[in-house]
Amino acid sequence: MTEATSTSKINKPRQTIGEGPRTRLALIAVALVFLALMLIAPLVVVFFEAFSRGLGVYIDALAMPDTMSALQLTLLVAAIAVPANLVFGVAASWAIAKFEFKGKSFLLTLIDLPFAVSPVVSGLVFVLLFGANSVLGPWLADMGIQVLFAVPGIVIATIFITFPFVARELIPLMQQQGSSEEEAAVSLGAGGWRTFFLVTLPNVKWGLLYGVLLCNARAMGEFGAVSVVSGHIRGQTNTLPLHIEILYNDNKAAAAFAVASLLAMLALLTLAVKTLLEARFAGSLAAQRRH
Repeated sequence: MTEATSTSKINKPRQTIGEGPRTRLALIAVALVFLALMLIAPLVVVFFEAFSRGLGVYIDALAMPDTMSALQLTLLVAAIAVPANLVFGVAASWAIAKFEFKGKSFLLTLIDLPFAVSPVVSGLVFVLLFGANSVLGPWLADMGIQVLFAVPGIVIATIFITFPFVARELIPLMQQQGSSEEEAAVSLGAGGWRTFFLVTLPNVKWGLLYGVLLCNARAMGEFGAVSVVSGHIRGQTNTLPLHIEILYNDNKAAAAFAVASLLAMLALLTLAVKTLLEARFAGSLAAQRRH
C-alpha cells in the first residue's frame, strides 16, 4: 500500500452511523405518524364532533351562561397565575444562575416539585391547608376570606401547578450565558437593577416568552388540582376543563365537544402567537442563539 493511498484512507470521512437515506426517511415517517395519531387526529375529532350537529348547536353551546362564566373564570385565573409565575420565575432563575448561596440545590428541587407531584395530590394538599378542619381554614373564615370552593383556591392551585415553567425555561439559558456581561456592566458603574433591566433581561427575552406561553397554556388547561379545590359550582367555580367534564357527564356530547374546541382554539392561539413572534423577530432570535 503506497503512502498516498494510506493517506487518502485516513483523510476519508467516515459515514455517521444511522444517517443513511432509508434511516432518515424511517425516522421522519415514525415522527409524522406519531404526531398524526397523538396530536392531529384528536384535534380533528374534537372539531368534527363539535360541528357534527350543525353550527346552530355549536353556537348555542358556546352562548350558554355557564360556558361564558367558565371562559371568564379561565381567563381570569390565567391572568393572575401567569404574571405571578413570571415574577417568581425571573427572580428564582436570576438568583440560581447568577449567584452562589446555601440551599441552592434545595430551591431547584422545590421548583421541580409540581412536575413530580400529581395535580390531584396538590389539590388535596390545599384542602388540608385551607379546609374547615385545618389551622388556616377557620381563621380565614373568621376574616371573611373563602379559599376553597372559590376563586382564590383555584388561583392558588393553578399557580402551584404552573410555577416551574418560566423558571425552568430561564435557568439553563442564564447559566449558559454566564455573568461576564453583568460583571462588565457593574464595572462600568451600573447598579444591580439597571444591569438586570438593560443586560440580563434582554438576553433572556425569548426564553422568557416561551416560558410565559407554556405557563399560560398550562394554566388554561389545568384540570386535576382545580377539580379538587373548586367544588364544581356551576356558573361560579367551573373553569373550561371542568365545564367540559360536566357537559359530557350530562350526556351533552355535542356541547362538551363545542366547549372543548374553544379550549383547543385558545391553545392554538397561544401557539400562533409564538410562531408569529418567531417569524417577526427571526433575526434577533438567531443572533441571541449564536450569542
